[in-house]
Amino acid sequence: MSWENQSSVSEFLLLGLPILPEQRGLFFALFLGMYLTTVLGNLLIILLIRLDSRLHTPMYFFLSQLAFNDMCLSSVTVPKMLMNMQINHRSIPYSECISQTYFFILFGCLDNFLLAVMAYDRYVAICQPLHYTTVMRQELCVSLVAGSWFFCLFHSLLNTLLFTRLSFCGDNTIPHFFCDLSTLLKMSCSDVSLNELVIFVEGGMIIIVPLSGILGSYIRIWTTVLRDPSAKKFFKVLSTCGSHLLVVFLYYGTIAEVYFFSSSSTSNNKNIIASVMYMIVTPMLNPFIYSLRNRDMKRALETVVNQAKFLISKDSL
Repeated sequence: MSWENQSSVSEFLLLGLPILPEQRGLFFALFLGMYLTTVLGNLLIILLIRLDSRLHTPMYFFLSQLAFNDMCLSSVTVPKMLMNMQINHRSIPYSECISQTYFFILFGCLDNFLLAVMAYDRYVAICQPLHYTTVMRQELCVSLVAGSWFFCLFHSLLNTLLFTRLSFCGDNTIPHFFCDLSTLLKMSCSDVSLNELVIFVEGGMIIIVPLSGILGSYIRIWTTVLRDPSAKKFFKVLSTCGSHLLVVFLYYGTIAEVYFFSSSSTSNNKNIIASVMYMIVTPMLNPFIYSLRNRDMKRALETVVNQAKFLISKDSL
Protein backbone atom coordinates (compact mmCIF):
# COMPACT_ATOMS: atom_id res chain seq x y z
CA MET A 1 0.00 0.00 0.00
CA SER A 2 1.37 3.40 -0.93
CA TRP A 3 2.04 6.15 1.57
CA GLU A 4 -0.59 8.38 -0.04
CA ASN A 5 -3.28 5.73 0.60
CA GLN A 6 -2.45 5.71 4.28
CA SER A 7 -3.47 9.34 4.70
CA SER A 8 -6.18 11.62 3.39
CA VAL A 9 -3.64 14.41 2.79
CA SER A 10 -1.14 14.53 -0.06
CA GLU A 11 0.91 17.38 1.37
CA PHE A 12 1.52 19.44 4.48
CA LEU A 13 1.94 23.17 4.94
CA LEU A 14 4.97 24.35 6.92
CA LEU A 15 4.33 27.59 8.81
CA GLY A 16 8.08 28.14 9.09
CA LEU A 17 9.85 30.47 11.48
CA PRO A 18 7.89 33.02 13.53
CA ILE A 19 9.22 36.08 11.71
CA LEU A 20 7.52 39.11 10.18
CA PRO A 21 7.28 39.31 6.36
CA GLU A 22 9.45 42.43 6.26
CA GLN A 23 12.18 40.55 8.21
CA ARG A 24 12.20 37.58 5.84
CA GLY A 25 15.07 38.86 3.68
CA LEU A 26 17.27 39.55 6.69
CA PHE A 27 16.68 36.14 8.24
CA PHE A 28 17.13 34.42 4.88
CA ALA A 29 20.60 35.98 4.52
CA LEU A 30 21.41 35.13 8.15
CA PHE A 31 20.44 31.46 7.94
CA LEU A 32 21.98 31.05 4.48
CA GLY A 33 25.27 32.34 5.89
CA MET A 34 24.99 30.02 8.88
CA TYR A 35 24.24 27.02 6.66
CA LEU A 36 27.14 27.74 4.30
CA THR A 37 29.42 28.18 7.33
CA THR A 38 28.24 24.82 8.67
CA VAL A 39 28.85 22.99 5.39
CA LEU A 40 32.19 24.62 4.59
CA GLY A 41 33.47 24.44 8.18
CA ASN A 42 32.69 20.75 8.58
CA LEU A 43 33.99 19.97 5.09
CA LEU A 44 37.24 21.72 6.03
CA ILE A 45 37.57 19.57 9.15
CA ILE A 46 37.02 16.39 7.11
CA LEU A 47 39.50 17.56 4.46
CA LEU A 48 42.23 18.45 6.98
CA ILE A 49 41.87 15.13 8.78
CA ARG A 50 41.98 13.31 5.46
CA LEU A 51 45.08 15.12 4.14
CA ASP A 52 47.23 15.32 7.29
CA SER A 53 48.61 11.93 8.34
CA ARG A 54 49.29 13.31 11.83
CA LEU A 55 45.53 13.50 12.33
CA HIS A 56 44.95 9.84 11.49
CA THR A 57 44.13 8.99 15.11
CA PRO A 58 40.94 7.68 16.78
CA MET A 59 40.09 11.11 18.18
CA TYR A 60 40.14 12.79 14.77
CA PHE A 61 38.49 9.82 13.08
CA PHE A 62 35.49 10.28 15.39
CA LEU A 63 35.64 14.05 14.89
CA SER A 64 35.43 13.61 11.11
CA GLN A 65 32.38 11.38 11.57
CA LEU A 66 30.74 14.02 13.78
CA ALA A 67 31.54 16.75 11.23
CA PHE A 68 29.94 14.69 8.45
CA ASN A 69 26.88 14.01 10.59
CA ASP A 70 26.46 17.68 11.57
CA MET A 71 26.62 18.66 7.91
CA CYS A 72 23.95 16.09 7.04
CA LEU A 73 21.72 17.06 9.98
CA SER A 74 21.58 20.68 8.86
CA SER A 75 21.09 19.68 5.21
CA VAL A 76 17.95 17.69 6.07
CA THR A 77 15.93 20.76 7.07
CA VAL A 78 17.72 24.04 6.31
CA PRO A 79 17.64 24.03 2.46
CA LYS A 80 13.86 23.43 2.49
CA MET A 81 13.42 26.15 5.11
CA LEU A 82 15.47 28.62 3.04
CA MET A 83 13.54 27.80 -0.11
CA ASN A 84 10.22 28.35 1.65
CA MET A 85 11.46 31.69 3.00
CA GLN A 86 12.57 32.85 -0.43
CA ILE A 87 9.63 31.82 -2.62
CA ASN A 88 6.98 31.76 0.10
CA HIS A 89 5.94 28.26 -0.98
CA ARG A 90 5.28 26.39 2.24
CA SER A 91 3.87 23.08 1.04
CA ILE A 92 5.81 19.85 1.39
CA PRO A 93 4.62 16.58 -0.24
CA TYR A 94 3.65 13.76 2.09
CA SER A 95 6.45 11.49 0.81
CA GLU A 96 9.04 14.26 1.22
CA CYS A 97 7.82 14.88 4.76
CA ILE A 98 8.28 11.18 5.50
CA SER A 99 11.84 11.30 4.10
CA GLN A 100 12.68 14.42 6.08
CA THR A 101 11.42 12.80 9.29
CA TYR A 102 13.44 9.65 8.62
CA PHE A 103 16.76 11.41 8.01
CA PHE A 104 16.23 13.90 10.82
CA ILE A 105 15.74 11.04 13.31
CA LEU A 106 18.72 9.17 11.82
CA PHE A 107 21.27 11.98 12.06
CA GLY A 108 19.91 13.24 15.37
CA CYS A 109 20.37 9.74 16.79
CA LEU A 110 23.90 9.50 15.35
CA ASP A 111 24.90 12.68 17.17
CA ASN A 112 24.05 10.98 20.46
CA PHE A 113 26.14 7.90 19.77
CA LEU A 114 29.11 9.73 18.25
CA LEU A 115 29.35 12.05 21.27
CA ALA A 116 29.30 8.98 23.53
CA VAL A 117 32.00 7.25 21.48
CA MET A 118 34.16 10.38 21.63
CA ALA A 119 33.71 10.51 25.42
CA TYR A 120 34.89 6.90 25.68
CA ASP A 121 37.91 7.74 23.53
CA ARG A 122 38.80 10.60 25.92
CA TYR A 123 38.35 8.27 28.91
CA VAL A 124 40.82 5.73 27.50
CA ALA A 125 43.30 8.48 26.55
CA ILE A 126 43.33 9.96 30.07
CA CYS A 127 42.69 6.98 32.35
CA GLN A 128 44.59 4.32 30.38
CA PRO A 129 47.22 6.28 28.43
CA LEU A 130 49.71 3.41 28.27
CA HIS A 131 47.11 1.11 26.70
CA TYR A 132 45.49 3.70 24.44
CA THR A 133 46.89 2.45 21.13
CA THR A 134 46.08 -1.12 22.09
CA VAL A 135 42.51 -0.44 23.17
CA MET A 136 41.54 2.17 20.56
CA ARG A 137 42.74 0.17 17.58
CA GLN A 138 41.34 0.83 14.13
CA GLU A 139 39.05 -2.22 14.17
CA LEU A 140 37.35 -1.04 17.38
CA CYS A 141 36.92 2.53 16.09
CA VAL A 142 35.29 1.33 12.86
CA SER A 143 33.10 -1.11 14.80
CA LEU A 144 31.89 1.63 17.17
CA VAL A 145 30.92 3.90 14.29
CA ALA A 146 29.34 1.04 12.30
CA GLY A 147 27.37 -0.05 15.38
CA SER A 148 26.14 3.51 15.86
CA TRP A 149 24.93 3.61 12.25
CA PHE A 150 23.19 0.24 12.62
CA PHE A 151 21.23 1.16 15.76
CA CYS A 152 20.30 4.59 14.41
CA LEU A 153 19.15 3.20 11.05
CA PHE A 154 16.93 0.73 12.91
CA HIS A 155 15.64 3.43 15.29
CA SER A 156 14.82 5.80 12.43
CA LEU A 157 13.21 3.11 10.28
CA LEU A 158 11.05 1.84 13.16
CA ASN A 159 9.68 5.27 14.02
CA THR A 160 9.12 6.20 10.38
CA LEU A 161 7.26 2.96 9.56
CA LEU A 162 5.04 3.42 12.59
CA PHE A 163 4.35 6.97 11.45
CA THR A 164 3.26 5.87 7.95
CA ARG A 165 0.35 3.89 9.43
CA LEU A 166 -1.26 7.08 10.74
CA SER A 167 -3.98 9.09 9.02
CA PHE A 168 -4.41 12.85 8.83
CA CYS A 169 -7.98 13.92 8.28
CA GLY A 170 -7.99 17.45 9.69
CA ASP A 171 -5.77 20.48 9.43
CA ASN A 172 -2.56 19.72 7.51
CA THR A 173 -0.69 22.82 8.73
CA ILE A 174 2.54 22.06 10.63
CA PRO A 175 3.42 24.86 13.09
CA HIS A 176 7.13 24.34 12.51
CA PHE A 177 9.79 24.79 9.83
CA PHE A 178 10.26 21.04 9.27
CA CYS A 179 8.36 17.77 9.68
CA ASP A 180 8.87 17.27 13.39
CA LEU A 181 7.62 13.83 14.50
CA SER A 182 6.17 14.98 17.83
CA THR A 183 4.25 17.77 16.09
CA LEU A 184 2.92 15.40 13.43
CA LEU A 185 1.68 12.94 16.05
CA LYS A 186 -0.40 15.69 17.64
CA MET A 187 -1.99 16.40 14.25
CA SER A 188 -2.95 12.80 13.48
CA CYS A 189 -6.54 11.61 13.84
CA SER A 190 -5.36 8.01 14.33
CA ASP A 191 -4.51 6.21 17.55
CA VAL A 192 -0.89 7.22 18.29
CA SER A 193 -0.52 5.28 21.55
CA LEU A 194 1.84 2.72 19.95
CA ASN A 195 3.98 5.50 18.45
CA GLU A 196 4.19 7.28 21.80
CA LEU A 197 5.05 4.03 23.59
CA VAL A 198 7.89 3.28 21.17
CA ILE A 199 9.18 6.85 21.44
CA PHE A 200 9.06 6.71 25.24
CA VAL A 201 10.75 3.29 25.60
CA GLU A 202 13.01 2.80 22.58
CA GLY A 203 13.56 6.49 21.86
CA GLY A 204 14.27 7.16 25.52
CA MET A 205 16.97 4.49 25.50
CA ILE A 206 18.55 6.13 22.43
CA ILE A 207 19.01 9.25 24.55
CA ILE A 208 19.69 7.74 27.96
CA VAL A 209 22.24 5.05 26.99
CA PRO A 210 24.68 7.38 25.14
CA LEU A 211 24.21 10.12 27.76
CA SER A 212 24.93 7.60 30.53
CA GLY A 213 28.08 6.58 28.66
CA ILE A 214 29.19 10.22 28.44
CA LEU A 215 28.50 10.88 32.13
CA GLY A 216 30.17 7.60 33.15
CA SER A 217 33.28 8.39 31.09
CA TYR A 218 33.67 11.84 32.61
CA ILE A 219 33.02 10.59 36.14
CA ARG A 220 35.89 8.13 35.67
CA ILE A 221 38.07 10.86 34.15
CA TRP A 222 37.57 13.29 37.02
CA THR A 223 37.91 10.49 39.58
CA THR A 224 41.29 9.67 38.07
CA VAL A 225 42.34 13.33 38.11
CA LEU A 226 41.26 13.87 41.74
CA ARG A 227 43.27 10.88 42.95
CA ASP A 228 46.43 12.87 42.30
CA PRO A 229 45.28 16.47 41.79
CA SER A 230 47.59 18.99 40.20
CA ALA A 231 47.11 22.17 38.20
CA LYS A 232 49.05 20.71 35.27
CA LYS A 233 46.87 17.60 35.11
CA PHE A 234 43.67 19.62 35.52
CA PHE A 235 44.48 21.95 32.62
CA LYS A 236 45.58 19.02 30.48
CA VAL A 237 42.22 17.31 31.00
CA LEU A 238 40.39 20.57 30.40
CA SER A 239 42.24 21.18 27.13
CA THR A 240 41.62 17.59 26.04
CA CYS A 241 37.94 17.39 26.98
CA GLY A 242 36.80 21.03 27.06
CA SER A 243 35.66 21.17 23.43
CA HIS A 244 33.75 17.90 23.69
CA LEU A 245 32.07 18.96 26.95
CA LEU A 246 30.94 22.24 25.41
CA VAL A 247 29.41 20.46 22.41
CA VAL A 248 27.68 17.96 24.72
CA PHE A 249 26.26 20.82 26.79
CA LEU A 250 24.96 22.66 23.71
CA TYR A 251 23.46 19.54 22.15
CA TYR A 252 21.74 17.98 25.15
CA GLY A 253 20.79 21.36 26.60
CA THR A 254 18.74 22.31 23.56
CA ILE A 255 17.22 18.82 23.24
CA ALA A 256 16.16 18.94 26.90
CA GLU A 257 14.59 22.35 26.32
CA VAL A 258 12.53 21.04 23.39
CA TYR A 259 11.49 17.57 24.53
CA PHE A 260 11.70 17.50 28.33
CA PHE A 261 11.34 20.98 29.81
CA SER A 262 8.66 22.19 27.41
CA SER A 263 4.98 21.64 28.20
CA SER A 264 1.63 22.17 26.56
CA SER A 265 1.63 25.69 27.95
CA THR A 266 5.07 26.45 26.54
CA SER A 267 5.03 28.74 23.54
CA ASN A 268 5.56 26.88 20.26
CA ASN A 269 7.86 29.72 19.19
CA LYS A 270 10.25 28.82 22.02
CA ASN A 271 10.38 25.22 20.81
CA ILE A 272 11.12 26.41 17.28
CA ILE A 273 13.95 28.61 18.54
CA ALA A 274 15.40 25.69 20.51
CA SER A 275 15.15 23.51 17.39
CA VAL A 276 17.07 26.14 15.43
CA MET A 277 19.76 25.96 18.11
CA TYR A 278 20.46 22.22 17.83
CA MET A 279 19.86 21.90 14.08
CA ILE A 280 21.54 25.06 12.79
CA VAL A 281 23.55 26.87 15.46
CA THR A 282 25.25 23.90 17.16
CA PRO A 283 26.42 22.20 13.91
CA MET A 284 27.78 25.60 12.80
CA LEU A 285 29.67 26.15 16.07
CA ASN A 286 31.20 22.67 16.25
CA PRO A 287 34.00 23.35 13.70
CA PHE A 288 34.99 26.49 15.61
CA ILE A 289 34.77 24.79 19.02
CA TYR A 290 36.96 21.89 17.94
CA SER A 291 39.40 23.86 15.80
CA LEU A 292 40.11 27.32 17.20
CA ARG A 293 41.97 26.06 20.28
CA ASN A 294 43.27 22.87 18.71
CA ARG A 295 46.97 23.03 17.85
CA ASP A 296 46.85 19.95 15.63
CA MET A 297 44.03 21.35 13.50
CA LYS A 298 45.75 24.74 13.22
CA ARG A 299 49.00 23.06 12.22
CA ALA A 300 47.20 20.95 9.61
CA LEU A 301 45.49 24.05 8.22
CA GLU A 302 48.81 25.90 7.99
CA THR A 303 50.36 22.95 6.18
CA VAL A 304 47.54 22.81 3.63
CA VAL A 305 47.64 26.59 3.10
CA ASN A 306 51.42 26.55 2.62
CA GLN A 307 51.17 23.69 0.15
CA ALA A 308 48.47 25.56 -1.77
CA LYS A 309 50.62 28.71 -1.87
CA PHE A 310 53.58 26.70 -3.10
CA LEU A 311 51.54 25.11 -5.90
CA ILE A 312 50.11 28.48 -6.94
CA SER A 313 53.53 30.13 -6.98
CA LYS A 314 54.96 27.17 -8.90
CA ASP A 315 52.23 27.39 -11.54
CA SER A 316 52.74 31.14 -11.95
CA LEU A 317 56.42 30.71 -12.85
